[in-house]
Amino acid sequence: MTKKIAAIVTDLVEDVELSSPKEALEKDGNEVTIISFEADQEITGKKGTKFKSDKGIDEVKPEEFDALLIPGGFSPDQLRSDARFVSFVTYFLDKEQPLFAICHGPQLFIQTGLTKGRTMTAYTTVRPDVGYAGAIVKDEPVVVDNKLVTSRTPDDLPDFNEKIVEILHA
Repeated sequence: MTKKIAAIVTDLVEDVELSSPKEALEKDGNEVTIISFEADQEITGKKGTKFKSDKGIDEVKPEEFDALLIPGGFSPDQLRSDARFVSFVTYFLDKEQPLFAICHGPQLFIQTGLTKGRTMTAYTTVRPDVGYAGAIVKDEPVVVDNKLVTSRTPDDLPDFNEKIVEILHA
Protein backbone atom coordinates (compact mmCIF):
# COMPACT_ATOMS: atom_id res chain seq x y z
CA MET A 1 0.00 0.00 0.00
CA THR A 2 1.41 3.37 -1.06
CA LYS A 3 2.29 5.71 1.80
CA LYS A 4 2.46 9.47 1.45
CA ILE A 5 5.67 10.97 2.82
CA ALA A 6 6.30 14.69 3.29
CA ALA A 7 9.88 15.91 2.92
CA ILE A 8 10.42 19.41 4.29
CA VAL A 9 13.40 21.27 2.80
CA THR A 10 14.80 24.54 1.62
CA ASP A 11 18.07 25.75 0.11
CA LEU A 12 21.34 24.25 1.35
CA VAL A 13 19.79 20.88 2.11
CA GLU A 14 22.43 18.13 2.09
CA ASP A 15 21.75 16.92 -1.46
CA VAL A 16 22.17 13.18 -0.93
CA GLU A 17 20.19 13.25 2.35
CA LEU A 18 17.15 14.23 0.29
CA SER A 19 17.80 12.32 -2.94
CA SER A 20 18.85 8.99 -1.41
CA PRO A 21 15.95 8.48 1.07
CA LYS A 22 13.49 9.84 -1.51
CA GLU A 23 14.73 7.28 -4.03
CA ALA A 24 14.55 4.43 -1.46
CA LEU A 25 11.02 5.41 -0.44
CA GLU A 26 9.81 5.72 -4.04
CA LYS A 27 11.46 2.44 -5.02
CA ASP A 28 9.38 0.87 -2.24
CA GLY A 29 6.24 2.26 -3.92
CA ASN A 30 5.69 5.33 -1.78
CA GLU A 31 4.93 8.88 -2.83
CA VAL A 32 7.29 11.62 -1.59
CA THR A 33 6.11 15.24 -1.64
CA ILE A 34 8.79 17.92 -1.33
CA ILE A 35 7.47 20.81 0.75
CA SER A 36 9.17 24.19 1.08
CA PHE A 37 8.09 27.78 1.62
CA GLU A 38 6.22 27.86 -1.70
CA ALA A 39 5.12 25.40 -4.41
CA ASP A 40 7.33 25.06 -7.49
CA GLN A 41 10.22 26.69 -5.62
CA GLU A 42 13.66 25.84 -6.95
CA ILE A 43 15.78 24.50 -4.11
CA THR A 44 19.54 24.34 -4.42
CA GLY A 45 21.36 21.76 -2.32
CA LYS A 46 24.72 22.35 -0.64
CA LYS A 47 26.46 20.50 -3.47
CA GLY A 48 24.46 22.30 -6.18
CA THR A 49 21.75 19.74 -6.94
CA LYS A 50 18.52 21.42 -8.03
CA PHE A 51 15.24 20.20 -6.56
CA LYS A 52 11.73 21.57 -7.04
CA SER A 53 9.16 21.77 -4.28
CA ASP A 54 5.82 20.12 -4.99
CA LYS A 55 3.90 22.12 -2.38
CA GLY A 56 4.24 25.17 -0.19
CA ILE A 57 3.87 24.76 3.58
CA ASP A 58 0.59 26.73 3.55
CA GLU A 59 -0.94 24.24 1.07
CA VAL A 60 -0.54 21.13 3.21
CA LYS A 61 -1.64 19.68 6.52
CA PRO A 62 0.40 17.05 8.38
CA GLU A 63 -2.69 14.82 8.58
CA GLU A 64 -2.46 14.33 4.81
CA PHE A 65 0.79 12.36 5.20
CA ASP A 66 1.77 8.99 6.66
CA ALA A 67 5.36 9.99 7.47
CA LEU A 68 7.77 12.93 7.51
CA LEU A 69 11.36 13.08 6.20
CA ILE A 70 13.74 15.83 7.38
CA PRO A 71 17.05 15.80 5.48
CA GLY A 72 20.05 17.62 6.93
CA GLY A 73 22.41 20.26 5.71
CA PHE A 74 21.64 23.88 6.58
CA SER A 75 17.98 23.49 5.60
CA PRO A 76 16.66 22.41 9.06
CA ASP A 77 18.24 25.42 10.76
CA GLN A 78 16.41 27.74 8.36
CA LEU A 79 13.10 25.87 8.69
CA ARG A 80 13.12 25.84 12.50
CA SER A 81 12.77 29.62 12.59
CA ASP A 82 9.38 29.31 10.85
CA ALA A 83 6.49 28.35 13.14
CA ARG A 84 4.63 26.64 10.27
CA PHE A 85 7.38 24.04 9.85
CA VAL A 86 7.79 23.63 13.62
CA SER A 87 4.04 22.99 13.90
CA PHE A 88 4.23 20.44 11.07
CA VAL A 89 7.04 18.55 12.85
CA THR A 90 5.24 18.83 16.20
CA TYR A 91 2.29 16.91 14.77
CA PHE A 92 4.46 13.90 13.86
CA LEU A 93 6.30 13.85 17.21
CA ASP A 94 3.14 14.38 19.25
CA LYS A 95 1.07 11.77 17.38
CA GLU A 96 3.90 9.19 17.24
CA GLN A 97 3.72 9.17 13.45
CA PRO A 98 6.70 7.88 11.42
CA LEU A 99 9.35 10.60 11.44
CA PHE A 100 12.74 10.27 9.73
CA ALA A 101 15.53 12.81 10.33
CA ILE A 102 19.19 12.70 9.43
CA CYS A 103 22.23 14.84 10.22
CA HIS A 104 21.00 18.36 11.16
CA GLY A 105 17.34 17.31 10.76
CA PRO A 106 16.79 16.82 14.53
CA GLN A 107 17.44 20.55 15.04
CA LEU A 108 13.77 21.01 14.19
CA PHE A 109 12.80 18.84 17.17
CA ILE A 110 14.30 21.32 19.64
CA GLN A 111 11.70 23.98 18.81
CA THR A 112 8.82 21.55 19.41
CA GLY A 113 9.55 21.05 23.10
CA LEU A 114 8.96 17.30 22.57
CA THR A 115 12.50 15.93 22.77
CA LYS A 116 12.59 15.16 26.50
CA GLY A 117 13.11 11.44 27.03
CA ARG A 118 13.24 10.64 23.30
CA THR A 119 16.23 8.60 22.10
CA MET A 120 17.95 9.89 18.97
CA THR A 121 21.15 10.75 17.19
CA ALA A 122 22.20 13.60 14.91
CA TYR A 123 25.25 15.21 13.38
CA THR A 124 28.15 15.67 15.82
CA THR A 125 27.45 19.37 16.48
CA VAL A 126 23.69 18.88 16.86
CA ARG A 127 23.89 16.02 19.39
CA PRO A 128 24.67 18.30 22.36
CA ASP A 129 21.78 20.59 21.42
CA VAL A 130 19.18 17.80 21.37
CA GLY A 131 20.72 16.49 24.59
CA TYR A 132 20.31 19.89 26.27
CA ALA A 133 16.68 19.78 25.07
CA GLY A 134 16.21 16.56 27.06
CA ALA A 135 16.82 13.83 24.50
CA ILE A 136 18.77 10.67 25.21
CA VAL A 137 21.56 10.95 22.65
CA LYS A 138 23.45 8.07 21.06
CA ASP A 139 26.35 8.04 18.61
CA GLU A 140 25.13 5.23 16.36
CA PRO A 141 24.41 5.02 12.60
CA VAL A 142 20.65 4.63 13.13
CA VAL A 143 18.64 5.16 16.30
CA VAL A 144 14.99 4.08 16.48
CA ASP A 145 12.62 5.38 19.17
CA ASN A 146 9.17 3.97 18.41
CA LYS A 147 8.55 5.42 14.91
CA LEU A 148 11.22 8.12 15.18
CA VAL A 149 14.28 7.19 13.10
CA THR A 150 17.42 9.34 13.24
CA SER A 151 20.89 9.09 11.69
CA ARG A 152 24.13 11.09 11.82
CA THR A 153 25.65 11.66 8.37
CA PRO A 154 25.46 10.70 4.68
CA ASP A 155 27.66 7.69 5.54
CA ASP A 156 24.68 6.29 7.49
CA LEU A 157 22.26 6.51 4.54
CA PRO A 158 22.27 2.79 3.61
CA ASP A 159 21.21 1.84 7.16
CA PHE A 160 18.88 4.84 7.46
CA ASN A 161 17.10 4.09 4.17
CA GLU A 162 16.66 0.43 5.07
CA LYS A 163 15.20 1.31 8.48
CA ILE A 164 12.76 3.99 7.24
CA VAL A 165 11.31 1.60 4.66
CA GLU A 166 11.04 -1.09 7.35
CA ILE A 167 9.21 1.30 9.74
CA LEU A 168 6.65 2.09 7.02
CA HIS A 169 5.86 -1.63 6.77
CA ALA A 170 5.56 -2.11 10.55
